[in-house]
Amino acid sequence: MRIFLLILFISLASGCSTKYTNQSVTGKAFPAVTGQTLEENTVNIPADFNKEFTLLLVGYKQNSQFDIDRWLIGLDMTETKVHVYELPTIQGLFPKMFSTFIDNGMRAGIPKPLWKGVITIYEDGDKVQAFTGNESPNNARVLLLDKNGIIVYFYDDGFSVAALNELRDKLTPSS
Repeated sequence: MRIFLLILFISLASGCSTKYTNQSVTGKAFPAVTGQTLEENTVNIPADFNKEFTLLLVGYKQNSQFDIDRWLIGLDMTETKVHVYELPTIQGLFPKMFSTFIDNGMRAGIPKPLWKGVITIYEDGDKVQAFTGNESPNNARVLLLDKNGIIVYFYDDGFSVAALNELRDKLTPSS
């Protein structure tokens, strides 16, 4: 019976995933989606972001957290001032059915003061993945939005110091 359940679980988990070709989204408007913080507050993205810039670190798989953590450390070490949100973005029926279980697992591993900066996207997960593409799904998607929700910087190739510096240049006013 356990083997049957394991096979069913693997089939459901892999069968609910649609592959999308990676896209170049710089200059485009981020799609209107809804998510929920780990504090259980609803957030409408990008409508609820009214700061000059907002940085979204989007992960499609648990392994994306490796990139996201490196981006967060790099931003902290360089004292980069920007509003940052982590967006675990999962598509398919199976994750939606287990969203409470998944969110509780994240809450267990993330200190409570940081919960407001983690916005899970289940219902619109497919929309976001189709927008950016989800080839190399372990790579985080890094999107810098202006106050109008337009993407002024996009990177989807892991983490690099050069990419961090490019992002920081976008945040610096031209002289």
